[in-house]
Amino acid sequence: MNPGLARLLVTRPAAQADEWVAGLKAEGLDAVALPLIAISAGSKQAALDQAWRDLALSRMLVFVSPNAVQQFFAHRPEGQVWPAQTLAATVGPGSARALREAGVPAELVREPAADAPSFDSEALWQVLSPLDWQGARVLLVRGDGGREWLGERLRERGAVVEAVQSYSRVLPVLDAGQQRLLDEALAAPLAHVWLLSSAEAIGNLAALAPPGADWSQARAVATHERIAEAAGAQGFGRVVLALPKLHEVAAAARALG
Repeated sequence: MNPGLARLLVTRPAAQADEWVAGLKAEGLDAVALPLIAISAGSKQAALDQAWRDLALSRMLVFVSPNAVQQFFAHRPEGQVWPAQTLAATVGPGSARALREAGVPAELVREPAADAPSFDSEALWQVLSPLDWQGARVLLVRGDGGREWLGERLRERGAVVEAVQSYSRVLPVLDAGQQRLLDEALAAPLAHVWLLSSAEAIGNLAALAPPGADWSQARAVATHERIAEAAGAQGFGRVVLALPKLHEVAAAARALG
């Protein structure tokens, strides 16, 4: 690791944060996990069981995150395989990898092109829009709430779109080590860089920080324009964009020093 670089705080939920920390350390960065979103099982567990029973009736399931994949597949009936006629779509490479690791055949996974300018619903729609969606059943697998943009596009094309909540996002309770990391980052903002992968995480960060915390010297790498805008609105002094790929995040973090 380069001792001249700032410490990079990875704010994804714990399971993904640990994976990112390992990858960023391999890139030579001083990366540590400080999850700003906690994941809990969704409140509608029976709906997930029903979704598995009806799986073969769906033309496509859309998973909004690796957490959606993990929580949905936790309900998979023993021995059930993914139907050959059902697509599994997602907006990011991490979620696509999680789908393949969960047993979805690679040829059924749909995700934005590797060279897409962003990994979001708009980029996924570029892949899905050429298909015929008239009368097709689509199930959105997500947390509590979320953007409706992709569902609206599919409905405009005649799809029957429903949603199922597979998990909940909640404010984390920091342990002693995590609280120490937060305190150090607030006390020495120029010695730290935040890796922000969710606008909700920024709101949670503000809730966990002392009232009136000064963000004017805080620096961040944001993985989407909407996240960068939220960081700017919070008062972050400098925010740079990077696609959620290890080498691009690492390059952006190095550029910030």
